[in-house]
Amino acid sequence: MEHRFTGTPFTIGIEEELMLVDPESLDLAQGIEAILADCGEAAAKSVKPELLQAVLEIATEPCETLAEAGSQLAGLRRRVGDAAQRNGMVLGAAGTHPTARWEEQLVVDRPRYRELVEQLGWIARQELIFGTHVHVGIVGADKAIYVADGLRRHIPLLLALSCNSPFWSGEQTGMMSARTPIFRHFPRAGVPPHYGSWEIYSSRVDLMVEAGAIEDYTYLWWDVRPHPNLGTVEIRVFDQQTRLENTVALAALAISLAHRYAANFDAEKPLIEVPTELIDDNKVRASLRGLAGDLVDFPRPRQAATADVARETIEEISSDAEELGCAGELADLERLIASGGEARRQVTVFEEGGTEAVVRDLVERTIPPA
Repeated sequence: MEHRFTGTPFTIGIEEELMLVDPESLDLAQGIEAILADCGEAAAKSVKPELLQAVLEIATEPCETLAEAGSQLAGLRRRVGDAAQRNGMVLGAAGTHPTARWEEQLVVDRPRYRELVEQLGWIARQELIFGTHVHVGIVGADKAIYVADGLRRHIPLLLALSCNSPFWSGEQTGMMSARTPIFRHFPRAGVPPHYGSWEIYSSRVDLMVEAGAIEDYTYLWWDVRPHPNLGTVEIRVFDQQTRLENTVALAALAISLAHRYAANFDAEKPLIEVPTELIDDNKVRASLRGLAGDLVDFPRPRQAATADVARETIEEISSDAEELGCAGELADLERLIASGGEARRQVTVFEEGGTEAVVRDLVERTIPPA
């Protein structure tokens, strides 16, 4: 398999999946085609459709710094927010819409999405979820696999910090991330294998392509995956954040962790393979309780408060953030930890005003001030 792990190291790109909302009913609006037409061909690389017509993706260019990526995201949120208003809609941001039902959603009329629904049926049609993806530029194919393998152990913590989907189809689920079990239905999703080397990764992808199981590696929807065509490692586990500042803070954590593992690869430090069952157990803990729960802290092993694990991890990689110029953004995670996270806010708003109040709060906080 060819790859492009040859570019500038530690560039960063961020993709956000946003919801299109009817301002009167506060339900989802099937409006992606109107938004794409409004934004025009010039925005084709930065404003994209997803599987369902109520979902809008925005994507930054590869950026040299996190500050640049954050600035691009802010501009994109405002731009598509203006386009939504011109077409009788508003934007919202969270891991799920609190009341929308997947049965009522329309699939985008594109070959990839039609084929996906034909292949997976109910599994694909139920994917009414919204996430954030962070791409980190890595130089060297084996280094990219090492970094992806290293990031596996942090998947539960990354999820716990980002939990923002306590509701599903009008029900308070008792989870902090209902998005997680919904996406768990997909094949080739969740905690990825520990590949160990580029040779092993590429041979396993080639096997699946040759067998006709997948068209290419982009049909591997792991929580963390190499992206050979872009030359990045992509972190995909995050629930979509309502506040832009939270997206940027989580991206700071992702890129700083990637930087640490890249340095460990250069120093020829052996990477201990964390058992998949332990990561998966932790991921369920994170999706249930978010920042209020416990995680099994590997490799000690011990159970520790998730908030404590988060603070210890942030401290451990603070020098990496300094080197990357994103120490301030990483430090902003303390505000997120202290608040209990976005899902906790949704639950609090619900207890005070019901699901309508939750949707209004999401809409009000999605577009950053100019």
